[in-house]
Amino acid sequence: MKERIGCLAWVVGVAQFFVVHGIVESAWARPAYSWARNNISDLGNVHCGLRTWPESRYICSPEHGLMNGSFIALGVLLVVGFVLTGGADGFGGVGGIGGGVPWLGGRVAALARMLLISGGVGFVLIGLAPTDVHKGLHVVGAALIMGTGNAGLVLAGFGLADRVPRPLRRAPGLLGVVALLAFGLFLSGHYLGLGMGGMERVAAYPLLFWVAALGLWGVVLRAGRTRAAVAEVRAGGDRVGPGSAGG
Repeated sequence: MKERIGCLAWVVGVAQFFVVHGIVESAWARPAYSWARNNISDLGNVHCGLRTWPESRYICSPEHGLMNGSFIALGVLLVVGFVLTGGADGFGGVGGIGGGVPWLGGRVAALARMLLISGGVGFVLIGLAPTDVHKGLHVVGAALIMGTGNAGLVLAGFGLADRVPRPLRRAPGLLGVVALLAFGLFLSGHYLGLGMGGMERVAAYPLLFWVAALGLWGVVLRAGRTRAAVAEVRAGGDRVGPGSAGG
């Protein structure tokens, strides 16, 4: 059950983040919020005013409290998910009806999970420390998400058991490399036509997309295995009916 809860935590965490993002974005004061021009965390800035770092833009987010709460919830749920799915072979053994994500034993899987957990901690930090309140701590949080978190994404494919579908084992390596490159371009101010906010999203969102997909797979697999187990039990009960025992 704990592995299923962990997978649900991922799905709920990512889903609530994008829902809240849309709500807070819609409440943004003029000029309109732009995915290309604005940072993600601009939505969490407490004060209205002109910002010059890393690029000049006017920020005013009336629902900043809601956004910062969403950042914190996302980070906590990501960490919860990696902790609860953390056992090697999260299915509870061959032939079990457990769910969740089977991590291989060994240092690579452990390191991948530790780095991914640090990404979740990063989301908590940026929610607790908006840029215009505590810039230094906010930058640390962003570095954990787009730096160590993406490094964990690269390693994740090497830490998952073969029973995880191949696309979900191959995708994190590619996504992690792309996200790390985007993080480097973002830091250097090279946005390749995507804008500051666009490049930041290329660096930050792959982790969320992969975690949500992995969580959905874990939840669906658990549900399927549970139904199969119940059907098997019922079938066994039918075979051992009133007329099957000696009298």
